[in-house]
Amino acid sequence: MNCGYVALIGRPNVGKSTLMNHLLGQKISITSRKPQTTRHRISGINTTSKGQIIYLDTPGMHEGEKYALNRYLNRTAETTLLGADIVVWLIDGISWQDYDETIFKKLHQAGLPVILVVNKIDKVKDRAAVLAFFEEAQQRFPFAEIIPISALKRTNLELLEDALFSRLPEADLIYPADQITDRPERFLCAEIVREKLTRRLGAELPYALTVEIERYQELENLTKIYAIIWVERLSQKSIVIGHQGEMLKSVGSDARKDMEKLLDQKVYLQLWVKVKKGWSDNERALHSLGFND
Repeated sequence: MNCGYVALIGRPNVGKSTLMNHLLGQKISITSRKPQTTRHRISGINTTSKGQIIYLDTPGMHEGEKYALNRYLNRTAETTLLGADIVVWLIDGISWQDYDETIFKKLHQAGLPVILVVNKIDKVKDRAAVLAFFEEAQQRFPFAEIIPISALKRTNLELLEDALFSRLPEADLIYPADQITDRPERFLCAEIVREKLTRRLGAELPYALTVEIERYQELENLTKIYAIIWVERLSQKSIVIGHQGEMLKSVGSDARKDMEKLLDQKVYLQLWVKVKKGWSDNERALHSLGFND
């Protein structure tokens, strides 16, 4: 069988998590329109009759490294390349951005086969422009293949999967055939809370916000989850709680429903909002909050 690791890389907010979820046919990575929603390397395991692909969803590669959290995000994305067999570089439409030059350099250094995947191709109507872009891209880098897709509409996803299987090494299954991710349910529940915060708060979302599961208790017909939402300032705490606690209540309700689908049983969820000053620029604080990929 063909088995191996595929790193999904690209700029923030190009749709890496959405692509992985659709390739798996199941939601593993949280998604939102907010850049840098993905903060950890998350494995999505897809086992078929052809073999097994372990997709590695990574944080978006970006220029700003002002804070420890930014440096962590870039470091996580870059070190993922070290363990990959193939790289899928996802870009948004038929244009390059400034930071893509840095990505080109990193891919040259990695020396791995790279498939360029052009997302949202359904929005590009000029076929001649698409072909011209593909030709120019192939001149800039020796891509193993260039595949146009629409992650949301599932256009050409089977073509992408076939291209990956054909390039993966022959090997035994790395994970059991029924396993879908290497992340524990506790981690996935924390991510669900963060997704609901991201979607509910929108433009008001504090960048320096994270979620920590303080206690996770599995009973016979109920899972009790106690989670802390960490922010950096008191003013951010009031934003997350909302007027008379309405925002926190709504986030908790949305998150609990998704957790019950994930765990396939009733969930009791308790949320607190606490302040940890400067945690996003403190390496020790990051490590204590689970940023240790």
